Amino acid sequence: MTKYLAIVSLIFISQRAFSQSKSFTVKHISKPIIADGILDEPIWKVAEGATEFWEYFPIDSIQARQQSNIKMVYDDVYLYVGIKINTAGKNYRIQSLKRDFRAGNSDNITLLFDTFNDSNNAFIFGSNPYGVRREGLLSGGGRGNGAFNMSWDAKWVGDSKIYDNYYTSEFKIPLTSFKFKEGETKWRFNSYRFDTQSNETSTWVNIPQNQTIFDLGYMGTMIFEKPLGKSRTPLAIIPYINTISQKDFETNDKINNIKFGGDAKIAIGNSMNLDITVNPDFSQVEVDDQVTNLTRFEVSLPEKRQFFIDNSDLFSSFGGRRDANPFFSRRIGIAKDTADNSIENKIIGGLRLSGKLNKNLRLGFMNLQTEEDIANEIPSNNNAMLALQQRVFSRSNIGLFLINRESIKNYDFLSKEDRYNRVIGIDYNMVSADNTWSGKYYIHKSFEPNTQGKDLSIGASLQYNSKNYNIFTDWVSIGDNFTSDLGFIRREDIVKGVLGMERIFWPNKGKIQMHSFTIFPEFIWSPTLDYINTDYNLTASWSATYNNQARVNAQITKSYTFLMNDFDPTNTDEATAIPGNIGYHYNSIDLQFRSDRRKLFAYILNTTVGEFFNGERYSFGTTMTMRFQPKVFLSLIANYDKISLPTPHPSADIWLISPKIDITFSKSIFWSTLVQYSNQRDNLGFNSRLQWRFAPLSDLFIVYNDNYFVNSFEPKNRSINLKLTYWLNI
Repeated sequence: MTKYLAIVSLIFISQRAFSQSKSFTVKHISKPIIADGILDEPIWKVAEGATEFWEYFPIDSIQARQQSNIKMVYDDVYLYVGIKINTAGKNYRIQSLKRDFRAGNSDNITLLFDTFNDSNNAFIFGSNPYGVRREGLLSGGGRGNGAFNMSWDAKWVGDSKIYDNYYTSEFKIPLTSFKFKEGETKWRFNSYRFDTQSNETSTWVNIPQNQTIFDLGYMGTMIFEKPLGKSRTPLAIIPYINTISQKDFETNDKINNIKFGGDAKIAIGNSMNLDITVNPDFSQVEVDDQVTNLTRFEVSLPEKRQFFIDNSDLFSSFGGRRDANPFFSRRIGIAKDTADNSIENKIIGGLRLSGKLNKNLRLGFMNLQTEEDIANEIPSNNNAMLALQQRVFSRSNIGLFLINRESIKNYDFLSKEDRYNRVIGIDYNMVSADNTWSGKYYIHKSFEPNTQGKDLSIGASLQYNSKNYNIFTDWVSIGDNFTSDLGFIRREDIVKGVLGMERIFWPNKGKIQMHSFTIFPEFIWSPTLDYINTDYNLTASWSATYNNQARVNAQITKSYTFLMNDFDPTNTDEATAIPGNIGYHYNSIDLQFRSDRRKLFAYILNTTVGEFFNGERYSFGTTMTMRFQPKVFLSLIANYDKISLPTPHPSADIWLISPKIDITFSKSIFWSTLVQYSNQRDNLGFNSRLQWRFAPLSDLFIVYNDNYFVNSFEPKNRSINLKLTYWLNI
């Protein structure tokens, strides 16, 4: 591995910064602009900006057929953006009037601001023809959809105006919404746009299609007419009051309560944030999507709580996201009770310091205290993490971290081995200037009482990404004693190797825009069992994207699993599980089709047919969406899995059905209702949420939750919340 690291490091030592020469000057003005979407101010006639967009889809080698023109000016307080977007008509597609909409299936434009010129992080601001806004954070250089975080919020205003063959948008963004170095004279900038009528996706700076449309290696420059001054970010206080009434029908416990708490946001200079939370409440956060789990391992679900969002990549990007993530924020505030059920573990309070110490060095520190729950044998824990990230070369970085989870006192029910858990580590993330090469190397070590040896997590990966070839290799070693209580470690005692190769074709004519063949072998060995091969998956697939944006994928997988313990994939009570200490060979075929997502009605169909351990499996799933523009969005997720195992093992018909309705009465009043039926989890759940945004980032929520047992249709628990939050700048 050392030799491997040295060779690849030499590649990146010699790399040169990649950039394109596009640039424009942002003029300084003294008279404020009203962001009403109508570009009638005289300054817009002389302001400079981003023009001459390039097509990204269907092809990436021509100028965009429908052009966009983005102009910018600024004063000491705000950045103003005026946009004119040419279109083929007024038949626009949008998802709803709700903020932070999904971009890929509708008409919209998004602006990317790399304010520290580091090619790794950016602020996102966007809008659609109806003036609905979105904002977010982009990390990791924009490599992959996991780099997006659309849960971040900022106070800004904007609107749009629709004309016959174009629409205009106007933004007024406080400079305090950004983080930047005092005295900065330029930011890196790019923009991308979706046009459903012309079936065109375009970008200001030309980006090859083998890269993501938001890759931060491909950006131009916006040059400020005079240097940016010192940030005047106000202190933000966000108190809340929450009245709750709930009942647990299994224990007959009733709770009627009023909770108070809040957050504070304190700016430290232009580049650092201090976030403080006291008695946080997350009752308004959308419930997790239920999933069918036919594996032996835990499922990772995304973080949706606002406190953990800002600069989250500083804490969560260490290690391997799938196998060896040492920090997983959802571990904080959730614990196991005496029956091994996941329950809420109240957070008393905490703080998070994050941002830039200088142009190349980022700092993150998080510390939260959770409450003890003696009845469920849950101790009060202090949860802390310190992270440092130093940029090297043009887009690479070295990261260091320390994680500590420790009980604040000795409890009779707590064993000595569980009193604390600590993890330290170092990561090297490599990215070439044009993103052709990328990779990661890391080594982490955990510390627990009475545990020595076999406590390392080591990984190395490398990817080559070109127009016609995509080659990926990943190697992971996780010791039998490696533990991260605040991480997501799917399994220990493994050495895993992956080598994926994809050949991509770009036809010059026909209905197919691109198609590719991929082979993806994956092997896992167990060090404590003399490195026997416990798992492998040999996958071959073909996928295609059509010119109308429809997609199809066909895949064949040959699998082997050595079960170390008995396993029941159906989760049937008192069933005879599949016996362990035996190896199982099984094969399967997967097919998937996704329709043109620009349509008002769109759908995804997928099916799996084949063997499953010592039996058979048939699965069918669909996701359907229907838009009644602009106010109603309907969706339905339905999955059926038929598991047929030989006697005496259980067979099962597993259903997961989840309809959802989103109604946006206006840009400030939203109502969503989600129903989730899962007979594997024996749960029928209802979640209904009414939100009134009566002031910027200030909301009134009414949230109703109801859960039932599936078989008996008897109630499990029920609650209703009335929550008020208010964002106050001091």
